Amino acid sequence: MSPSTPADAHEAGRAGKDVLTALEAIERRVLWLSTAIIDHANRVRPNRSGLKVGGHQASSASMASIMTALWFHQLAAEDRVSVKPHASPVLHAINYLLGELDEEQLTTLRAFGGLQSYPSRTKDPDPVDYSTGSVGIGTTAPLWGAIARRYVDGHFGGAGTGRQYSLLGDAELDEGAVWEALRDPMVQNLGEAVWIVDLNRQSLDRVIPGIAADTLQGMFAAAGWQVLTLKYGSLLRELFTRPGGEALRTRIDAMGNPEYQRLLRCTAAELRERLPGAGSTAGPIAELISSLDDASLLAALRNLGGHDLGALLDAFTAIDDTRPTVILAYTVKGHGLPTEGHPQNHSSLLTADQMAALAQRLGTDLESPWSRFDEDSQAGALCAATADRLRRPARALQAPPEVPADLGRPAPTGTGTTQQALGRALLDLTRRAPRAAERIVTVSPDVSSTTNLGGWLNKAGVWSPTERADWFADDAETILHWRERPTGRHLELGIAETNLVGLLGELGTTWDRWGQPLLPIGVIYDPFVNRALEPWSFGIYAGGQSILVGTPSGVTLAPEGGAHQSITTPSLAIEQPGCLGYEPAFALDTEWCLLAALGNLGRPEGSSAYVRLSTRPVDQSLAAVPDDSVARERRRRQVTAGAYRLRQHSAPVVTLAAMGAAVPDALAAADRLAALGHGADVVCVTSPDLLFRACQARRGQGRERDQQWVLDQVFPAERATPMVTVLDGHPHTLAFLGTVRNTPVTTLGVTRFGQSGSLEDVHSHHGIDADSIVSAALDLVD
Repeated sequence: MSPSTPADAHEAGRAGKDVLTALEAIERRVLWLSTAIIDHANRVRPNRSGLKVGGHQASSASMASIMTALWFHQLAAEDRVSVKPHASPVLHAINYLLGELDEEQLTTLRAFGGLQSYPSRTKDPDPVDYSTGSVGIGTTAPLWGAIARRYVDGHFGGAGTGRQYSLLGDAELDEGAVWEALRDPMVQNLGEAVWIVDLNRQSLDRVIPGIAADTLQGMFAAAGWQVLTLKYGSLLRELFTRPGGEALRTRIDAMGNPEYQRLLRCTAAELRERLPGAGSTAGPIAELISSLDDASLLAALRNLGGHDLGALLDAFTAIDDTRPTVILAYTVKGHGLPTEGHPQNHSSLLTADQMAALAQRLGTDLESPWSRFDEDSQAGALCAATADRLRRPARALQAPPEVPADLGRPAPTGTGTTQQALGRALLDLTRRAPRAAERIVTVSPDVSSTTNLGGWLNKAGVWSPTERADWFADDAETILHWRERPTGRHLELGIAETNLVGLLGELGTTWDRWGQPLLPIGVIYDPFVNRALEPWSFGIYAGGQSILVGTPSGVTLAPEGGAHQSITTPSLAIEQPGCLGYEPAFALDTEWCLLAALGNLGRPEGSSAYVRLSTRPVDQSLAAVPDDSVARERRRRQVTAGAYRLRQHSAPVVTLAAMGAAVPDALAAADRLAALGHGADVVCVTSPDLLFRACQARRGQGRERDQQWVLDQVFPAERATPMVTVLDGHPHTLAFLGTVRNTPVTTLGVTRFGQSGSLEDVHSHHGIDADSIVSAALDLVD
């Protein structure tokens, strides 16, 4: 075990004796209930498959003291807590004691429709502040939640105050996302952020030989965090003051984690033999522990700071609210269970005999496991008082502002890119739909200028908790004005994409948390979307609704080389639940898709969206947007439903279905095919995701039955012909389109890593240029 710190000097006793007595009773009941919830799921509930249901009794046990102290003494109603995934039974046990669950629900852990394996905001029946389960993501979520709360409260009010707690296992500190978050400049001043690390020094497979707590302390301190280390409890600290105590402390401090864990498995007799060790300090240690009876000796060895309620309460009192705080709480995995300290206890389950013995020791009944405290007992009164203290007032959900379907801009002329269209659409919204625009908040990881957000940023300003001087405001050569102030609507993080989508997810939950809907848009380079996908996906699972814009995209980004060319992202939305996907080809299509995506945010039935944009310059007249208002509206509806017929030949023999940056090549190929005597229809696909859903719905699958009309309008049976699909991405994205009318299909796209070169050379290399489209079409029709 690594060296202790001055925080060990905290003395218990600030809380009254009666309070500590009640907390100790609740701690025992929480330990029992969390263990029994898992036991019932695996040993009692009928199980037709015979497969282990699972659960983590040992991981829950190491958190029982920490969570008891936090909930029943420290938390306020406005505080929010992210609970480490494997401690979900502890959270359910606490919520049960607070009256948020009934007995029957405790029997449903990991059952269909029951208590979730890991805490879930959207699926658990009891209060859960943050969904966790993907290691590291739940840990950092409260940091982004704190920023989201500050943003909402500063712009619209009503978000209140409150601390943001993260309860995490020490293994989660292996995740790079944790340290990326700590390093972000926005995090350094979040005084409401408190992390409590369950430092049990065990992983799934083993005891970690060297947890290097002193290194962790240094890393947090270097990031500007307050560091409180709770290593020893009051029993051990009192022993250290006796003759031989300093030798005992030195011995334990120098002891490796595996040796310490092995001592936890020893009887008192074995402990008296092994604990003194060798050398000159062995005698004083042996003499010291000889004065203890067996029960006191065994209890003292287990008396680490993370299991000492008084030490925990003292640590909570010492939190400095001017900067983030981390509490490194030493614990024993499986504390209080027969499996405590065993290197393979991660997923182990207590036997029936062990459960019976545990019930007897904790003062409960295995045959009636779900008893609450008597209302007139100290513990019962504390539970009732805590429930009253933590009860949050109901918040009315405010409807998001109406987002217009069309801003009425005339169809653009000249040459432009879909990436440019994004910035222009945001600016148009500020003029034509100001109520919707004031709810838009954009986020980017240091790429605002290169993703065409400059105009929006100059207009909306950069958000900062306090106003900062813009020292380049009077510089005539400065085009991007970095005005940081509390009224700003753009948030700029460091370069880490994981941080961006973490914040994006939390900004997307404000409609539910505080009744204040935001319309969050995150913009990153499309090649890095996959890097950010898992945390963004988890944010969607947790109820966050946002728009992720990937730009520039594809091999069209030829000068950047193969490392910066995205291939798999076009099909992202097809595979991602809770997300719509768009890849428009023209500026007006981009505006319509963006407005449709914004209109889906901030509501119970809402959805996130992924928008893939390009830097390929495209002649906007190719869009052939109808001048007639009715025809224009029909085009808009088709664009936002997934596709439209861009070119219609009088006698088609082939259909070219193209998406995004590949549409100009498809149109050029159609002209050449016509010259060869082969009529070609051209379909502009704007959302493979929505077309796939329509296909599924037509087969009786999915819920998008009202969207089937787009298939009949864009792919009518009377015009069914062999098909060539083409896009600047993996060809499987559009391969399903051949099933719409069961026609032969050839799929063109990118299946290899790219390389630098001119646009013409790179498109030819990957077979998505006009020549390749013509060749594929001729193979189908000749």
